[in-house]
Amino acid sequence: MSPNDAFTHDHLARAHLADDRDLSVDGLELEERNALRRVAGLSTELQDVTEVEYRQVRLERVVLAGVWTSGTAQAADRSLAELALLAKTAGSEVLAGVSQRRDTPDPATYLGSGKAAELREIVIEHEADTVICDGELTPGQLRKLEEIVKVKVVDRTWLILDIFAQHARSREGKAQVSLAQMQYLLPRLRGWGESLSRQAGGRAGGATGGVGTRGPGETKIETDRRRIRMQMTKLRRELKEMEKSRTTQRAARHRAGIPAVAIAGYTNSGKSSMLNRMTDAGVLVEDALFATLDPTVRKARTPGGRDYTLADTVGFVRHLPHQLIEAFRSTLEEVKDADLILHIVDGSDEAPLEQISAVREVLNEIDAGNVRELIVINKADIADPEQVAHLLRAEPHAFVVSAMTGEGLEALLLAIEGDLPSFLRAVDVVIPYQRGDLISRAHSQGEVLAVEHIAAGTHLTARVPEQLAAEMVQAEHG
Repeated sequence: MSPNDAFTHDHLARAHLADDRDLSVDGLELEERNALRRVAGLSTELQDVTEVEYRQVRLERVVLAGVWTSGTAQAADRSLAELALLAKTAGSEVLAGVSQRRDTPDPATYLGSGKAAELREIVIEHEADTVICDGELTPGQLRKLEEIVKVKVVDRTWLILDIFAQHARSREGKAQVSLAQMQYLLPRLRGWGESLSRQAGGRAGGATGGVGTRGPGETKIETDRRRIRMQMTKLRRELKEMEKSRTTQRAARHRAGIPAVAIAGYTNSGKSSMLNRMTDAGVLVEDALFATLDPTVRKARTPGGRDYTLADTVGFVRHLPHQLIEAFRSTLEEVKDADLILHIVDGSDEAPLEQISAVREVLNEIDAGNVRELIVINKADIADPEQVAHLLRAEPHAFVVSAMTGEGLEALLLAIEGDLPSFLRAVDVVIPYQRGDLISRAHSQGEVLAVEHIAAGTHLTARVPEQLAAEMVQAEHG
């Protein structure tokens, strides 16, 4: 489903709130109010928003709110449409969407106090229980907006973190997501009223806090911050250990002269489908954002018989939270250390060039911007031919394929073979017949130029990885 399909005027009514004016609730345009479709259901408004971050995020019936600061109205609509898909992936029912044209988001309430009051009316009208903002809000903006709309307020960053938490499967993936959530949560811990005065010091601390939580009048919020910092330190230590294993595996592949290819691209562009098509990996494929979090590395072979590894990675998205990039840095090393990046692009998307730009922005952030890149325009079976032609003009070194049908795959595999770097060393050796294993490895890992069977053994002329060349020389003279 394209973002525009998910963001129809039946399901999501966009109310353009006037710029540079703080209208009262009564000033909201009658036509726009009528365009918002009421969906019957149970209201779950929060009467008490104190310490709201301590509770598990509930994303059920939501209203979207965005601030449009630059670009076209169409781009603003696409951004809100993508937010709707993110919300749907998180398990929400999107009831309405509103956007406001401003030079900059309001520093106090994100939307401005008047617009926040209008948003409160929309929340009541639709009996929503959550507002999702299309941006990363400061702790102050979250608190103030929540006080006005009286329901849970979530920003785009926390929404993406929540989706990652739902999809993490491996121990490493879960640890990375937990670390990212804590990095986001730490500056946003807060308390009002009685929660600010609660202490964990003296006898009270001894009764409830236990060892390590007592202090000279330490507030609950300070205790929570300290516990989160301790947990973050533990997670970083665990991830460092996991990273060592991954680094060792990459180093072994490099020593064996096996080139590494990484699949990168916008979320839901078809990366896992491409991996399955190229390697029969059997990776789970879902029509959902961020269906793949844990990297999958598989062996593949070029048409000419050369081995290489193919790694699937987490999908990127516009404004991917910095906390996630930091937490997933070890996983993203598969991209940074690759010899070639297959940049998968959804050819059926309305704005594929925007997706390419967003992916390259993340690649630059993880120091992978200089890795050789091959653009793969996927979903050729459903893409608009004019759109594909436009993409090919913008990206000349691109190939049009369909992971679903296999169209264009042969040309892509040949292109990969041509773009892979050579780590091979020329050898001219005589290998004893009892070391036939070295001959087999020469065929699978290198380029065999000539084979001649003589009395002393197999006379081999070839180009092979450095480590294999050293073993061959040793076998010849051993």
